[in-house]
Amino acid sequence: MTESLASQIEVPAGFEFNAITCGIKASGNPDLALALARDGASAAALFTRNLVVAAPVIVGRKHLQASRGRLRAVLVNSGNANCATGRPGLEACRQSCTQLAKALAIPTAEVLPSSTGVIGVPFPLDKVTSGLPALLQSSSSTPEAACRFVRAIMTTDTRPKIACATVVAGSKRATIFGCAKGAGMIHPNMATMLAYLFTDAEGTPLQLKSMLKTVADRTLNRISIDGDTSTNDTTLLMASGKSGLRLSSPPVRKRFADALGRVCASLAEQIVKDGEGVQHLVRLHIEGARNEPEADQVARVIATSPLVKTAWAGADPNWGRILAAVGRSGISIDPGRVSIAFGKQFVCKHGVVAEFDENAVHEYLSRPEVEIRVHLGRGRASVSFLTCDLTAEYVRINADYRT
Repeated sequence: MTESLASQIEVPAGFEFNAITCGIKASGNPDLALALARDGASAAALFTRNLVVAAPVIVGRKHLQASRGRLRAVLVNSGNANCATGRPGLEACRQSCTQLAKALAIPTAEVLPSSTGVIGVPFPLDKVTSGLPALLQSSSSTPEAACRFVRAIMTTDTRPKIACATVVAGSKRATIFGCAKGAGMIHPNMATMLAYLFTDAEGTPLQLKSMLKTVADRTLNRISIDGDTSTNDTTLLMASGKSGLRLSSPPVRKRFADALGRVCASLAEQIVKDGEGVQHLVRLHIEGARNEPEADQVARVIATSPLVKTAWAGADPNWGRILAAVGRSGISIDPGRVSIAFGKQFVCKHGVVAEFDENAVHEYLSRPEVEIRVHLGRGRASVSFLTCDLTAEYVRINADYRT
């Protein structure tokens, strides 16, 4: 399995990876991961907008500001969110960064921490710090090492999530490698659960931040599994500059942004497909809105409605639940202008039922992937949003998560 995953990865120049088991996860699976740019890299990140914020998000924001967007290491642990752990958790996060920085002989601000796992459990600093020597000793730039990193950041994920792309400009060629974790508590309001993007292109932190925000808003920020925004959401983009491909000209920046968008779109889709208990991936298209924010608002209400999502779980063409969700979205819609289609079959036209074959639509909704279109009849703006059904398996996973 690792060999198959490694064959899909091209590691950008200037980066090393590794992961080990340090005893945070009760399962004994790898739970401490490192991404290393020994010569440094420009960096930009997006973090959760949840007001309950994990210690690594607080520390990460400060480090990026202090280093002026320059990083050399990313330290990620899984199995413990280090959130709602008070001053001890914050100090433990700082100490883990300090100890890693000391071992690398770099400023502490050039280390960015990330955590994922259970909220409210004391952070096991001793396990993390005791694992640092082994983590550093066998780090490498091989695809196999990148695989170890990807697997170690997983929690309830059933499979790793990776995507790669290349950008060519003149004689220069840059690589983008992206990976993510997330299967539950996914309703991003700035990024996704955890996502890391590495490239050997050369760009400033300001350039990276601008591109990352634009791309994330249309990919990683337009997915929802359960409507819950995590306390630890982090999306990080690092650029080593080792390829020599510079993002200084608008045409090159556009080419790079397009490639970055493909990587993030792939990661976003992989996250939703691997959602906890998910049986159906739903491609939700909101059309006929006055502007994108309006369409996005409607999409989020539909995508997080338990009634809508449970109907999808049963492949039930209950379009009335969708129409009701549109009506409570906060948009001043005219119900008589709203139409809804499952696939190519309209089930609602102008706010009332349309003639359709119930069995055929049920069969369509039983597919692993379906498309649902909602036309608001208000304008020309549209948004595409990835979401899923809500199943009994999702309830089981989250009912037993801590026990």
